[in-house]
Amino acid sequence: MDISEAIKFLDSQIKNPSSGLPEEVFLFVSRITPMVNVDLLIKNEKGQTLLSWRNDQFAGKGWHIPGGVVRFKEKLQERIKEVALKEIGRMVKFEPVPLAINEIIVPHRTRGHFISILYRCFLSSKFIPKNKGLSEKDNGYLKWHTRCPKNLIKVHEIYRKYI
Repeated sequence: MDISEAIKFLDSQIKNPSSGLPEEVFLFVSRITPMVNVDLLIKNEKGQTLLSWRNDQFAGKGWHIPGGVVRFKEKLQERIKEVALKEIGRMVKFEPVPLAINEIIVPHRTRGHFISILYRCFLSSKFIPKNKGLSEKDNGYLKWHTRCPKNLIKVHEIYRKYI
């Protein structure tokens, strides 16, 4: 199979890139081009930060700021809304101007290069994460933090000063 045939085959496997890519295709694309993502620095009126537990082969184990990769032809504000709904379970208020833009390059090849756009978001302290039966060491477990935890995932160390 030549490259043009391989590309045609891959293209046939992607029904709607605006709704995301099949996992294998996404991981391939992340090996050949930087990914653009939004990160949500969610604060409440008490100054606490809402963080999520993460444990995976790419980011490692620790607390992280919720975020997500921007889809094809998706506006950044739409990705913020989708991340909030998917990872938090509700909408957040957010400032339209990014708080920070960072380039993140890590040693591994897959998911190894990101342009991360950090947005300041707000959610009332009345919001209590439901966590749907998750324990504190399960992926997606949400918790309000008064200060930045020691076990923040390595790639989010750039955000320590904001937490």
